[in-house]
Amino acid sequence: MKFLDEAKIYLKAGDGGAGAVSFRREKFIEMGGPDGGDGGKGGDVWFEAANDLNTLIDYRYQQHFKVRTAGHGMGRLRAGAASDDIVLKVPAGTQIYDEDRETLLADLAKVGQRARLAKGGNGGFGNAYFKSSTNRSPRHANPGQLGEERWVWLRLKLIADAGIIGLPNAGKSTLLSVVSAARPKIADYPFTTLHPQLGVVRSDSNSFVLADIPGLIEGAHEGAGLGTRFLGHVERCAVLLHLVDATGDDPVAAYKTVREELKAYSKTLAKKPEVIAFNKIDALDKKTLDKKLKAFKAKLRKTPLAISAAGNLHVGEAMRALMKIIAKSKGKDVPSDLPDVATEQWRP
Repeated sequence: MKFLDEAKIYLKAGDGGAGAVSFRREKFIEMGGPDGGDGGKGGDVWFEAANDLNTLIDYRYQQHFKVRTAGHGMGRLRAGAASDDIVLKVPAGTQIYDEDRETLLADLAKVGQRARLAKGGNGGFGNAYFKSSTNRSPRHANPGQLGEERWVWLRLKLIADAGIIGLPNAGKSTLLSVVSAARPKIADYPFTTLHPQLGVVRSDSNSFVLADIPGLIEGAHEGAGLGTRFLGHVERCAVLLHLVDATGDDPVAAYKTVREELKAYSKTLAKKPEVIAFNKIDALDKKTLDKKLKAFKAKLRKTPLAISAAGNLHVGEAMRALMKIIAKSKGKDVPSDLPDVATEQWRP
């Protein structure tokens, strides 16, 4: 299934039915009086977060959703039938914005949450409603009210416990494929990952959802590379796993590049706890690796983990470090066997 995390759709709630103008006419009954019924109520447009969806692809092929007009009133005080509501299913984590793309209308973060985005119109009164002692035979009725209509933007932010960030070719997809059953595309060129991937990681007796986010480059916040479009998917994460390519010329510069792009995108995102990991350590000799680790610690005052996703070296330690922070964020008891890893926020 193709991944789609943004869609623009048109919503039109149902119009209310019109009231009827009618008079009772039966044999042997004089002065029957008005008996026009009321119109029915127009249906609403609702959104509901569903458990079995993880993309907005359904809204690429259908962008217009309209509720039918409610039934009109009839004689003999018969009311018109209300039109049925439309319930649109979206993945948990979907945010709904107004047409300006800035005004947040609803945030469906949990499965089962619902929000009404367009209200149907009320039905009009029939002429029987206007009967009074001074107006015995009213000859007018109300038309039904119009239902609300609007364009909205749907924006999906994946519900993941942890997110993997880093420069292109840092080994993010390889790591996800090693620690979960996900099978992202893996190749030896940049921007192999073109959309986020999710995988369930089982660490000891615990499990959490890990998201692989397409790589960032310098200038991403200005649209360079794939831009920062996919960073919204890690805004809900409890912790970030920052992968740094240990074989790169300057790991410190690589780390700072990604951090600056995070800060330019969102200060809240930049303040999230992170676990730093040097990847591809099996491609370096011990002397070179120690030198790079020492330089990294000296310049940034941080101690990264040393792992190899491809060789599955020390990957379990990194997953346990993530699990420890996730458990704290959810208010759960932290397993005693998890390592204590420094996750202080980065300061330029």
